[in-house]
Amino acid sequence: MIHLLTSNWSEFISGFGWTLLSSVLALFFSLIIGSLFAILEVVPNKFLRIIGNIYVEIFRNIPLLVITMFFYLVIPLYIVKINGFTAGTIGLTIYTSAFIAETVRAGINSVDPGQMEAARGQGMTFWQAMRYIVLPQAFKYVIPPLGNQFVNLVKNSSVLAFVAGFDLMYQGNAIASQTFDTVNTYVIVGIFYLIITLPISYYMQHLEKKLA
Repeated sequence: MIHLLTSNWSEFISGFGWTLLSSVLALFFSLIIGSLFAILEVVPNKFLRIIGNIYVEIFRNIPLLVITMFFYLVIPLYIVKINGFTAGTIGLTIYTSAFIAETVRAGINSVDPGQMEAARGQGMTFWQAMRYIVLPQAFKYVIPPLGNQFVNLVKNSSVLAFVAGFDLMYQGNAIASQTFDTVNTYVIVGIFYLIITLPISYYMQHLEKKLA
């Protein structure tokens, strides 16, 4: 295993870097998009609630690979050329944002409705009350499930291997096909994934205890 790692070090590190970059980008944008659609699901405006619900239900119930392949094959064909990394990251972002939206919505619903009413009574708009009163409390409630979503996002980034995204799984597949040492290759790939996911998991646990 050591020989395999050292002889293919640049490939593993390259895959690790692309996986980390894709995960960070997807995490950042999926949290923003997911939070926005979570709010749309609870706004007083019925039309906006319908839009939020449609978005969440569609992308929660379509496989991640299908979404990714759509951006990899269809978008370049009819709209704009994008590479596998971009297609995979966009697909990962949209897919994860739908689950984050449901998680954040549950957090919003767990906040006492009286706090929204009190904020509105003080002259705040719905969006101001949501931003300054409701969302800070909602995020405290949903830290554990959000942590799980972030870890799942990193693991789901392996979908980039299907669209030539140069991620860890893509590099692992290439190395395994060249060396025929599949067991050790995927053990190393798994270790690199753990290097990303374990700190996220421990940090979210620490954050949960700190804000409790």
